[in-house]
Amino acid sequence: MTSLLPHLGPQARGSEEIMADLRHRRPLVLVATLGGVLAALGALVVLCALVLVGWFLTDSGSHGTPGDAVQIGSVAWLVAHGSGVHASGSLITMVPLGLVGLVGCSLWRSGVRVGDAISDHGPDADRLADGERDWTVPIGAGLFTVGYALTVTIVGTLTSTTALGIDVAGATMWAVVLAAVVGGLGISVGSGRAAIWAMAVPGTIRVAALIAWKVVLTWLAVCTVAVVAALLLDFSTAANLMDQLGTSGSQGLVYVLAMLLIVPNAVIFGGAFLLGPGFTVGTGTLVAPSGVVLGPLPMVPLLAALPDAGPQPAWMAWLVLVPALVAAAVVARVQRQHPTTVWTEGLIRGLAGGVGAGLLFGILAHWSGGAVGPGRMVAVAPHAMDATVKAVTTMGIGGMVGGLAMTWWQRRAASAR
Repeated sequence: MTSLLPHLGPQARGSEEIMADLRHRRPLVLVATLGGVLAALGALVVLCALVLVGWFLTDSGSHGTPGDAVQIGSVAWLVAHGSGVHASGSLITMVPLGLVGLVGCSLWRSGVRVGDAISDHGPDADRLADGERDWTVPIGAGLFTVGYALTVTIVGTLTSTTALGIDVAGATMWAVVLAAVVGGLGISVGSGRAAIWAMAVPGTIRVAALIAWKVVLTWLAVCTVAVVAALLLDFSTAANLMDQLGTSGSQGLVYVLAMLLIVPNAVIFGGAFLLGPGFTVGTGTLVAPSGVVLGPLPMVPLLAALPDAGPQPAWMAWLVLVPALVAAAVVARVQRQHPTTVWTEGLIRGLAGGVGAGLLFGILAHWSGGAVGPGRMVAVAPHAMDATVKAVTTMGIGGMVGGLAMTWWQRRAASAR
């Protein structure tokens, strides 16, 4: 009987349904461009607010003005985009990866919201069946990137002074890369296009990409445990350095929170150490399992995690097996959820996933270092190229072994059944 009832017009629809429909019909140009601007301003406002709170906690804000705190927050936001800073004749190019994570989170959330808002744009199913191209996501991602990059350029131009040089061009370039990659992925996921496109990708490639992602996450977790353990083993040195800084309770809290921003960098440095090539903490230094050569170091409590100078114990040479074991374990775990009894598929999944994870870690290693001051401190970075080669080799071999071993196990179980 319900089929005989008259069609209900918009007046009979609920207000929430009408608002949702209107939200998905807003102009694509306006939604995408404004989404990029808001993504930039969101992280900027959060950083400026945090710096203002820190400014007030240090001597109740008696030093400087709120405008100075806002400028520092803006500089930190620009540094997260790889701008670099020239201050007092020194060049600082190291990017705190904690700031990059904050910026990336803002880009992702805004991208997903923009993707949801433009999900009803583009050709419908009938037009797609007729062969019409769907340019909704590329156009939305492009406009999103333009809005984001313009905001970075404007803030960088307003923040840069004669005493504080900002590389506005470099910040804009990396803003384009971050907005296009992170924001574009968020838009494709929020609009539902990513799920559709993923169905066209062969299953082996999808599983290999999942393996690469999980291997990187697991490897970073292992590196985090190693860095924390090294710091706890010499925690007295870290506490002594904090005492020598002469900070009060609130100042010490602000200092520790600021140090947390470079903890991801320290984790990447620890990964380069475990892989073998190691890293430098100044010109002419080396921190690696083969030996440690140190010079004068700044008073940073996090540096207490560094091993003592000189030859290292012989067992550290076996650390090179850790990334291979991590890759093999992750591949085996993933393949339990996505089983296969085909030898070539198990080999390709593990090898491609391990190599992909090694390349991802190499990119992180390249981003994690840079100059942090004058003189010797212009070279504080992992040996990124060597670490990439070692990561690709060891994780690729480990992934291949894990894939073949789990394929053998699953073939054996299938034969028993």
